Amino acid sequence: MTRTAARELAMLIGFSGAPDAAETVEERLDLFFDREHYATLAGEDPLFAEYPNKRQMDYIRSLVELMWTHHAELDAHIAANARGWKPERLSRAAAAILRCALCEILYLPDVPDAVAINEALEIAKKYEDEETVAFINGVLGGFMRGRTE
Repeated sequence: MTRTAARELAMLIGFSGAPDAAETVEERLDLFFDREHYATLAGEDPLFAEYPNKRQMDYIRSLVELMWTHHAELDAHIAANARGWKPERLSRAAAAILRCALCEILYLPDVPDAVAINEALEIAKKYEDEETVAFINGVLGGFMRGRTE
């Protein structure tokens, strides 16, 4: 499994929303990666053909935990750079993709910023239309410009 696939899995978990008070991040991840459940998904999407190894699982867990721990902060960054779009117009998939990329940029120094952005755009092309992909690119570009000013 590639890191791209690991990112996409993290995005899909993030897509399902932040855990509520009755569920921890660990519980959500354990349910998603239950081997029997995961095996049933392999027939639906080639993304699930390979079960993550320990290194990949650690990366996914770290990314999902960061997305949920910093959910409000990430959404504030998205809103600040979402020129011309209202937050309610943003799909859950687009929001999850943006949160993943922002987490990599802000909290995972081993991931180059350009890689985080490029990977986000490639994942977005799989789930979103061209207009939304352009929007994601604009939000991430605006965020990066804001960091260097």
